Amino acid sequence: MIRDARVLRAGFVPREVEHRDAEVNHLSSVLEPITNGEPADTAIVTGPSGAGKTCISQFVTERLREEVLNVEATYVNCWRNYTRFRTLYQILDDLGATIDIHRQSTPHDELVDRLQQYEGPRTVVILDEVDQLEDPSVIYDLHSLPQFAIICIANKEEELFSRVDDRLVSRLRSSEHVRMDKYHDEQLYDILSARAKWGLDEDVITDDQLYRIADAAAGDARLAIGVLRTAASKADRENRERITDDILLDSAEDARAQIKQKSLDSLTPHQRVVYDIVREHGPLGPSEIHDHYTEEVDDPRTKRTVRSYLSKMAQYNLLKAEGTSRDREYAIIESPPAATTT
Repeated sequence: MIRDARVLRAGFVPREVEHRDAEVNHLSSVLEPITNGEPADTAIVTGPSGAGKTCISQFVTERLREEVLNVEATYVNCWRNYTRFRTLYQILDDLGATIDIHRQSTPHDELVDRLQQYEGPRTVVILDEVDQLEDPSVIYDLHSLPQFAIICIANKEEELFSRVDDRLVSRLRSSEHVRMDKYHDEQLYDILSARAKWGLDEDVITDDQLYRIADAAAGDARLAIGVLRTAASKADRENRERITDDILLDSAEDARAQIKQKSLDSLTPHQRVVYDIVREHGPLGPSEIHDHYTEEVDDPRTKRTVRSYLSKMAQYNLLKAEGTSRDREYAIIESPPAATTT
């Protein structure tokens, strides 16, 4: 049943992207100066989860590398590499410049010096989930180096700006902003149809089923592709000739659970403490959560930072926010929303 499993994977970058021509063209124009050996503006790509921010950024940089010999690219997941050291180390590692760097003893300034001394091809640095950086000064480190072009990916601009100091805010506000909205159901259907065409045998899933997946995903391409992947895998394991409605229903629930678990596994240690506090004591307001949090950790972050944690977890459907900004409370989402694929 599965012809090409790569097409169904979450991180797969297709040869052509659906319904993002304007965003692709915008981001391509921002990066174009590096094809002539000139510095490029920083690009900020924003939009809700599942809007295709990472896919578009990687798609554009891959096309750039195909067209220009002397351009490289590196990708950093800042949710996983959330410290300044980890981010700088990941970039240098991708550039092959970490041979004599010791993770435990090398100072940050030496990593920055390495980047300043880098004389290789101009490099596009994609900082995904950039608002997760505990020390956003790493953006400033890179911003001052003309040999690097930066793509900052975040859910919301204001959450990124609230984390950085004044010297960087003005620079980021003058950057090129590529804003992406949620997909419509018809657009998600087209994305799923293309994945099914290249990844699956013919006639194993109907157009109606693809439409129902798109409807259930509510604009989230990551979830929609996850449902299709899970359904195809389950049907393949059971030696079915096609994806049935009962498999589709189970897969919608499983895909949501898998995405939720992946998001939980991605939480930083401090975020996990905040999540566990809400799970054990919620619903709670941000001030109450921060009070519990400061009692449980040795080096607590600020109230603003904890609020950003809460907002991020709400965006990824780990927590739900209820009430207005003045009386908002956060609670656990106990289970994925009920599937609507039947």
